Amino acid sequence: MIRSRMKIVLMSVPLLVLVAWSSLTSLSETAPPDREEVVFWHFWSGPDADVVADVVTRFNRSQDRYYVRAISMPGNNFDMKLFLAITGGDPPDLINQDDPIVADWAERGAIMSMEEIVPPDEVAEFRDWLLPAAVRLGLYRNRCYAVCNGLDIRALYYNTDLIESALGTVAPTELRDVAHLDEIAERCNVYDSTGNLQQVGYLPDPRRLWAWGVVFGGEFIDTRTSRIRASDPQIVAALQWMVGYRDRLGAGTVAKFRQNDQSLPNKMFPLLAGRHAIIMDGQWRVRDIVQSQAASRRTGQMPTRYGVWRLPADPAQGGRDGWVNGNVFMVPRGARQPRGAWEFIKFWCGYGGQVEQAAQTCIAGGWIPVSDEVCQSADFVQYLEANPLFARFVELSQTDQVPTPVIPGAARYYREVNNAVQQLMYSENPPTPTAVLERVELSVQQAVDQIRESRNPEEAP
Repeated sequence: MIRSRMKIVLMSVPLLVLVAWSSLTSLSETAPPDREEVVFWHFWSGPDADVVADVVTRFNRSQDRYYVRAISMPGNNFDMKLFLAITGGDPPDLINQDDPIVADWAERGAIMSMEEIVPPDEVAEFRDWLLPAAVRLGLYRNRCYAVCNGLDIRALYYNTDLIESALGTVAPTELRDVAHLDEIAERCNVYDSTGNLQQVGYLPDPRRLWAWGVVFGGEFIDTRTSRIRASDPQIVAALQWMVGYRDRLGAGTVAKFRQNDQSLPNKMFPLLAGRHAIIMDGQWRVRDIVQSQAASRRTGQMPTRYGVWRLPADPAQGGRDGWVNGNVFMVPRGARQPRGAWEFIKFWCGYGGQVEQAAQTCIAGGWIPVSDEVCQSADFVQYLEANPLFARFVELSQTDQVPTPVIPGAARYYREVNNAVQQLMYSENPPTPTAVLERVELSVQQAVDQIRESRNPEEAP
C-alpha cells in the first residue's frame, strides 16, 4: 500500500493521471480478446526499443494465455509517472528500470515482492538459477523485489597500440595491481610543445569510486547493521588514490581535459578519439569499438587494437572484483496481471527452458545474461567467440561484483558520493577525502534513518 501522505500529494493531480495514462495507452494495439493483457513500461528507445519489441513479439507467440503490450517511457520522472498511475488505480503490470531504487520503492509499498506473486519455493529456485550479481541487485529484506534481466559490468578498456608504443613492448594481459596501472598510465601521458595535455594514460572517473572502493577492499555499508560506511578507511584510500591523479596532472588540467571529452561529436567514446590510453567503462562500449574498427577496414586502414583488463583487486586486502548494476524488472502493487508479468520475466531471462531465446535477446541488445546457463548456450558461445572483448565482460560478470547497497536512500547515496568525488577531482583547494566522505556518510545516514522511522509498521514490506 502506498503511504497515506504520498497519496495526499498524488491525489491532487488526478487530471494529470488521466491525461498521461490515456496518451500512453494509445501507443499500442490492445490484446486479443482471448488473452490476459500484461502492460509493460520500459525506458528503452531507438534501436534498443526495437530489441524489446522483438522480445515481446516472441513471448506473445510462445503461448496463448498472456499478451504483453510494451510502452516505451524514455526520459525523466519515471517514478512520478508510475506513482501517478498507481494512485489513479491503473498501474502497469511490469516495469523495467536501471536506477538503484528497489529498496525505496519497496519501502513505499509501490512494488510487490516476487514471493507475493508465486510460491516462495519457485522464487528460491529461480534465484539459485541466477548469477550472484543478478540476485544482489533485486534482493531487499531477503525478499526478491526485483529481477535483473541484464548486468552492467565495468572494466578497463585500453588502446593496445598506444600502450605498446609507450612501453616499447607487448601490452600485459593483466594488471598486477594499481601501482602497475599507475606506471603504465604515467608513460602514456603526452603533452604538446606548450605543456598542454594531449593524451592521458588514465584518468579516474568521479562516478567510479563505487568500483574502486570495493576493489580496494572497502564496504559502502555494514551488512550486519545496515549502517552507511562511506568513510570506510579502504574507500578513503581508494579516493586518495584517485585524487592522486589530480595532484600529478593538476586540477585545472583534469577539468579541462574532461570538458573536452564531453565536447566530442555525437557523444563519441573518448577512447576511440585517441585521447585516453586506458578508460573504465561498461560492456556496451564494445559495440562502439566494433563499429569503429569496421569503419577503418572499409577505408583500407588498419583498425586500432583494443583490449580489456579486469580491475586489479588485491584479495589479500579484501579487494573484490568490481561494481555491478543493471536493468531490473519490478511488478507495481495493484498490477492486474502480476502472474503474467512473472511469466514474461522468466521468458526474457531464459528460465524454464527458454535459454536459447534469452541468448538471442542478449546478442541483439548487447546485454550480459543473468544466468550462466544462458552464457553457455550454443548461440551465445558462438557470439562470444566472435566478440572477445564482450566475452571478457561476461567472464567478469561471474566474479565477485558488488552493487550499490540495496537500501532506502540508495539513489541519494549514489549521487552524493559521485558529487563528492567530482568536487575533489576538479577543485584546486578541496577538503580532504576523509572529510568529504564523512559528510556524505552523515548526510545519507540521517536520510536513511528518517525513511526507516517514518515507515508505518503495518505497511512494512
